[in-house]
Amino acid sequence: MDPAAPILLFDSGVGGLTVLAALRRVLPEAPVIYAADTAGLPYGSKSEAEIAARVAGLLGRMTERWHPRLVCIACNTASTIALGIVREVLEVPVVGTVPAIKPAAALTRSGVIGLLGTAATIRQGYVDRLEAEFAAGKRLIRHPAPGLVAAAEAKLRDELVEQALIDEAVAGLRVQAQGGQIDAVVLACTHFPLLSEELQRALGPDVRLVDGAEGIARRIAHLTDGQTFARTMPDRAVFTADPAANPMRAEMLAAYGLTQIERF
Repeated sequence: MDPAAPILLFDSGVGGLTVLAALRRVLPEAPVIYAADTAGLPYGSKSEAEIAARVAGLLGRMTERWHPRLVCIACNTASTIALGIVREVLEVPVVGTVPAIKPAAALTRSGVIGLLGTAATIRQGYVDRLEAEFAAGKRLIRHPAPGLVAAAEAKLRDELVEQALIDEAVAGLRVQAQGGQIDAVVLACTHFPLLSEELQRALGPDVRLVDGAEGIARRIAHLTDGQTFARTMPDRAVFTADPAANPMRAEMLAAYGLTQIERF
């Protein structure tokens, strides 16, 4: 294993930076390439076939170019749809991102859990299986909140987040049967933890927010245990759309240790 071989983090946009932040805490020395399919954003409104073909194709080309030691699909929508296909195509370990239903089920006292995600994520059979395995006997209330993806991206550009968008997403959970009893909410999109402050304000202090970033970081650390890391060049961010279209992006990415920006 080349010590300079990077970990490749892939997302449709900048939501995967929440996973990168968690990864930095456990593997600060690991070289990273952060790849964002901004030309394909948003994934949540695309069909399963479109997402599977796009993600598998991009990751196939990216691994050929950069020879990563491990690939992390830091996107719930892409993982719930394309993880199996990508694992068949690639010859390196692939870590996916799935809704954190298991830890939420362990935390809830009321037995009622909310789940916010993209429309594509919450309708997947993968989520049904997670619910059946880890939340049997509990109530999982799902609500699609695609507007939160754009809100999270805007927040990272230092733009004002409309609290009305946050309140609307929360209301979509609360109006459903037993919605008033929710005491844990799964953030089933890596973008959503960027809005934790706004979501907590809308949900109230007694509701726990649960996401999978820390667990993903621990899984990556486990799979790379014993490997040697050497950063021979700056960590970089790669975009499938022109990164120059967003002048705020360079400053924001530098805060995550991504000091080089490229177009894929």
